Amino acid sequence: MRGAPATAGRTLPPVAELAVGALALIVTGGIYMAANIPGPAALAPAIGLLAAAILVLLVAAFLMLGIPEFAWRRFRQVGLWALLAYSISAGMLELVFALDRVPAAQLLLLTLMLLVYAVDIPLILAYSVARHQTGG
Repeated sequence: MRGAPATAGRTLPPVAELAVGALALIVTGGIYMAANIPGPAALAPAIGLLAAAILVLLVAAFLMLGIPEFAWRRFRQVGLWALLAYSISAGMLELVFALDRVPAAQLLLLTLMLLVYAVDIPLILAYSVARHQTGG
């Protein structure tokens, strides 16, 4: 029989929930930008969504740093493989945007959104695994 999970008896900050919120903001911004390609788009809404996503993601990362006895080894193990996979995915999407000749300002904004995407999902995956491990 298995013992109690590593999270038993302790309250963890809402890191995964915040990271999912950041992902929702990025996806919304990406859909907005993609809907306006190839024509010009007002960049302010997408910039606002990107800034909000980055802020939420930074808050999630900051909260995660304050967890006592967190399984950082497991977090790195899962996070680095997930980062590799999602970096490849983001790179393929970037190539599609470049081949479609997306205007420079829109391409820059989409690139920044893809960077957040490529960091956000590995954070969600790695945190979701590491929070259930014993750490130190």
